[in-house]
Amino acid sequence: IEMNDSPVKQKIRQIVDGYHRRFDELEQERTRKVEAIEQGIDEGGAIKNVKVYIATKRKIQVGDKMAGRHGNKGVVARIVPVEDMPYLADGTPVDICLNPLGVPSRMNVGQVLETHLGWACSKLGLKMATPIFDGIPEKQIREYLKQAGLPETGKAMLINGHTGEAFDQDVVVGYIYMMKLNHLVADKIHARATGPYSLITQQPLGGKAQYGGQRFGEMEVWALEAYGAAYTLQELLTVKSDDVAGRTKIYEQLVKGDNTLVSGTPQSFNVLMKEMQALCLDVRLGSTTAAERS
Repeated sequence: IEMNDSPVKQKIRQIVDGYHRRFDELEQERTRKVEAIEQGIDEGGAIKNVKVYIATKRKIQVGDKMAGRHGNKGVVARIVPVEDMPYLADGTPVDICLNPLGVPSRMNVGQVLETHLGWACSKLGLKMATPIFDGIPEKQIREYLKQAGLPETGKAMLINGHTGEAFDQDVVVGYIYMMKLNHLVADKIHARATGPYSLITQQPLGGKAQYGGQRFGEMEVWALEAYGAAYTLQELLTVKSDDVAGRTKIYEQLVKGDNTLVSGTPQSFNVLMKEMQALCLDVRLGSTTAAERS
């Protein structure tokens, strides 16, 4: 005897079948995504793509960026042999010398306290974990230095590696964490003769990726003004930047061996005029003859 399912059972079976179908679809989609990640995106009928990641060791050099843990970043100014570095009275050489002028204006005193604490901990064989704002009090650091048999000031006499004479003042010495950042001078070095220009301002583009020029900013302009280097400044602000007519004429002058600079109106001035005209300020560039000026 065969009996039909009740409407309730049929409904349950439909729901279960729908669930199984949806589960299979999701499983297939997951498999596709995993394969895509493992094999890579198919490019034009390729059987298999292989990605190779290469790790390189790059020794630190002058111009590479380093930083501590308190916003005390900077670039390497000089690398000298270990025998030329300052050393302690027991002959221990210093690894890194930091400029003390980087502390007062930035007020990141944490780096100094970390140096003291690191020195004490290295002698006592301790490990420390202290929060930044509500951390170990200065009094406690002094106590640790005292226990380690170190001066409570955290300073020590350093001897000049070149001359063998002691420095006039005692110097803060200790241990801190220093990081080598991924801003390497070898990746940043860049030079350009001529290259792409901005369509609006006609000035060279910026950045190594766009084969851009070196930005000569406000402060650099002030430096040349202070030196009175008027011709250099005029050249930088016209034919080497956005003087369209001038930078084509300069080729001719270079070929002829003519040293005179014939500069025109920078394009940035024309852009300024157009922006003012857009504000309904009718600005026009006029010219006067010598007779009119007199």
